[in-house]
Amino acid sequence: MSIDLSEYERMLNSLNLAREKQIPYMLNWVRKYMYFGSPEEAEYADILLREGREEWQIRQALDAVKLYRRDKSCQSKDNVSVEDPLNSMRSKLKVRHYALSTVRTYLGWVSRYLKYCKQHELDSISDESYIAYISQLALQKRVSASTQNQAFNAILFLFRNVWNREPERIDSVRARKPKRLPVVLTVEEVHKVLSATRGLTGLILKLIYSSGMRLSEAVRLRVQDINFEGMSIMVRGGKGDKDRVTLLSKKIVPCLINQLEKAKSLFNRSDFPATLPSALERKYPNAGKEWKWQYVFGADKLFENPVTGDVCRYHIHKSSVQKAMRKAVKESGISKHAGVHTLRHCFATHLLMSGTDLCEIQELLGHKKLETTRIYLHVVKGFRQSIQSPLDLLS
Repeated sequence: MSIDLSEYERMLNSLNLAREKQIPYMLNWVRKYMYFGSPEEAEYADILLREGREEWQIRQALDAVKLYRRDKSCQSKDNVSVEDPLNSMRSKLKVRHYALSTVRTYLGWVSRYLKYCKQHELDSISDESYIAYISQLALQKRVSASTQNQAFNAILFLFRNVWNREPERIDSVRARKPKRLPVVLTVEEVHKVLSATRGLTGLILKLIYSSGMRLSEAVRLRVQDINFEGMSIMVRGGKGDKDRVTLLSKKIVPCLINQLEKAKSLFNRSDFPATLPSALERKYPNAGKEWKWQYVFGADKLFENPVTGDVCRYHIHKSSVQKAMRKAVKESGISKHAGVHTLRHCFATHLLMSGTDLCEIQELLGHKKLETTRIYLHVVKGFRQSIQSPLDLLS
């Protein structure tokens, strides 16, 4: 039996609720949902899990169904659940398989929002309270645009998925990110910084500069992702849940081999598995005990999964690498505000300066759009001295 979703499709288009290329997928998720008899949210998520769907697909499916089921009755405060909003939100985030870090961040913002409303005697379910809180973050707290949007998305999730309400006029407080050029170090400055690093964190920083990986991608690197013969690295589940291949520098091969020997020694002495993405863990429950799935940069201490309670091996924490970078920048005497992500910008800029094609750099970085990579064309201009100031031409 065919299902007519023309009205739903028109709503998605007219209200700009999804990008054009996402709409066909959202229609398919709704058709599947109706095929299974319009189950409850958690039940539908379980169905998709059993099919082997990825976490991002489950979130997309549940969001599609949420929009499909949306009607005017959901806007009434009489329909708002009396359940503790934080507990309810935690359950909704868990059903959608959000990362633990995202769950903690979202719950933190919602907790602060509810506290703000209580202190100012505001109705937390009203649009005015939402707008007032986001506005004070910008005007009084003076938080960055990215931080403001993080709070915006967290509270929007609360309204849509816990209180079943679509707040109005919220776009008036969505922060517009300023377009700024990234900070980039010269080749000499990068050399100074990396020379001031040592140990495991130093190896990770060298790996990031040599491959253009993000910090989260570098610490999650697994044994099977390194191809010494092809001198390449497979980056799995990068931003946007995309895989890509990037460069492996010859200079760090000996250090990586040495690190793998240490990881192998730890692996042989331990019976605890490495953590795996939930979908992979369900499909291959014993994969975490295989050598190829071990983290290259595993943490010394064991990790207790707060969801399952299982004890397992996790990767090194990002904060230790960030701390090492700050220390190295300080020791090198560089005045620029440089962090770990600066090394990724340096990777792209220095490749561009050496004549590498922009499209190739786009693939190495994993950028979805070429326009994102084009920003480094503007950065390169600051490094070139071919154009002279007119003042320097005066005799």
